[in-house]
Amino acid sequence: MSGRQGGKLKPLKQGKKKASDLDEADVEFKKKQQEEQKRLKELKDRAKQGGPLGGGGIKKSGSKK
Repeated sequence: MSGRQGGKLKPLKQGKKKASDLDEADVEFKKKQQEEQKRLKELKDRAKQGGPLGGGGIKKSGSKK
């Protein structure tokens, strides 16, 4: 009985996947993700150029007592 053997055991590390292990579906999925990121970035850039979108809601004119 050793005092250091309590608690959960750490999971074994798995080997890294090589680039050659990817099949056609994985390659297509990665391409789709990259295109989606590009499209989102373009939309964000356009939104920044346009200025503020909303009016900020109802504006109050002066203080009422």
